[in-house]
Amino acid sequence: MNVVSLHVATNETGPIQLLGKLLAPRADGQFEVEGEKGATWLCRRAASCLLRPEVGDTVLLSGPDRFRLFLIAVIEQVDPRASCIEASGDLTLSSIGKGTVSIQSDSTLLLHGARTLELRAEQAKCTVDEMQFTAKSADATVGHLRIIGKILESVTDRIFQMTRTALRLVDEVDQVRAGHLDHEAQDTVRIHGQHTVVTGKDLVKVDAAQIHMG
Repeated sequence: MNVVSLHVATNETGPIQLLGKLLAPRADGQFEVEGEKGATWLCRRAASCLLRPEVGDTVLLSGPDRFRLFLIAVIEQVDPRASCIEASGDLTLSSIGKGTVSIQSDSTLLLHGARTLELRAEQAKCTVDEMQFTAKSADATVGHLRIIGKILESVTDRIFQMTRTALRLVDEVDQVRAGHLDHEAQDTVRIHGQHTVVTGKDLVKVDAAQIHMG
């Protein structure tokens, strides 16, 4: 692939290094850059230039000759408020040894995966002031789950639980409001209180092979 000056002919045959203004990206992956002397050059983006060049940026071109010219760095952005780190394939941020990798934002931090978002670690900590979680479905497999809070509110159409043993301790008032309430035990049902009241508006029925009162 030949890279030549578009507007001004040049007889340079040795190494080239110049500053220019990015005019436009091309469909074939090359860039049109206007040099300081008015010549327009075609170049490819160097693999080491991870900051995506934008139209109007001041860029540095370098190459062994005019046929092998590369955009190696963005020197000055036309809009420094928006930057994009871009790679053509897989991108990995790696710290050798026991180093720490930090991603920090003074305003908003967004993580987006078009197909999959995967988080994996031996330990994880999440501390936020407020959180909103929205999902079509969620599956969780947890060996031990402990929740400590002041208020727990749950609004759902249906709750289904299966457990071998359940224990609930309520210090003050435990209330249930239901259209129909059905409790069934295979062995023993025990209801005990200092004062126990069982009332029915129309009917109270006690049925058993033996009934002991007193």
